[in-house]
Amino acid sequence: MINRATCQGASTKGNRIRPFGQRHCQNAALKHATIAHEYQEFRMRVMAARASVTGSVSIPESIAPESTSAPPPELPPISYLDIRVGKILKCELHPDADTLYVEQIDVGETEPRTIVSGLVKYMPLDQMQDRPVIILCNLKPRNMRGIKSNGMVLCASDESHECVEPLMPPEGAKIGQRIWFGEEGQNQAAAAEPNRIDKKKIWEALQPHLRTDEFKVANFQRLQMLTGSGPVTALSLPNACVS
Repeated sequence: MINRATCQGASTKGNRIRPFGQRHCQNAALKHATIAHEYQEFRMRVMAARASVTGSVSIPESIAPESTSAPPPELPPISYLDIRVGKILKCELHPDADTLYVEQIDVGETEPRTIVSGLVKYMPLDQMQDRPVIILCNLKPRNMRGIKSNGMVLCASDESHECVEPLMPPEGAKIGQRIWFGEEGQNQAAAAEPNRIDKKKIWEALQPHLRTDEFKVANFQRLQMLTGSGPVTALSLPNACVS
C-alpha cells in the first residue's frame, strides 16, 4: 500500500501516509548507498590483505585509483659532455693493479693526460700503444689504486661485458677535436665543468643512452657521434653499450 501510494507517483490528495512513505523511500535509498560504499571498502580491505601475503594484487578497473606516477625526468643535453679525439702515446701496466692500464693520452692540450683504464682483460698491451681513441675529458679526477685518472677511454661492450673495445675515431680525425652528435650538433655550447658533471650525475644520466647502431657507429639516441672526418665507430660490436 505504501509502495503504491507514495513511491510510484500515486495521487497524494488527502493521503495522510504520504510523508511517512517519502521518509521510508529516502531512508531505503540512503541505506542502499551506504551498503554499496561499505561493500567497496570491504573489497579493498580483502585485496590489501591478499597483497600483504602474495606481494601483489590486481585491483578492478572500476575502483583502481588513477596513476599518479611522475613522468621520467628530462635528460641533460649531451653537449654537457666534453668528448674529444685522443691518441695513446704510452701505455703500461698499473704497478699495483693487474687489471688496469696507465695511459698517457694526447687530447690536444699542452701536456698528455694520465688516464687509468680497466682494459687489461680485453686489449693486449701492444694494441694499446699509439692507438687513436675517444676520451671523455670533463670528469672529476679519480684516484685509481694510487694513480690519479683524468678522464675515461670510451669503449663499446656487449651486454655480458665479455667483449670490450675502445671506440675508434675515423682516419684523419684531428687530435683534440671535440666530437658532436648529429649533423646539427657541431655548433654546440661549451661543456659543463667537471664539478657539475659529478654533482648532477650528468654522465650517469646520459651514458645508458649511448650505444652503437647496427653499422657499429656510436650514437646518442640515434644521433651519430661525429668528427670533422666522419663518424666514430666500434671495430666489431654493433648494437653495443658505450661507456
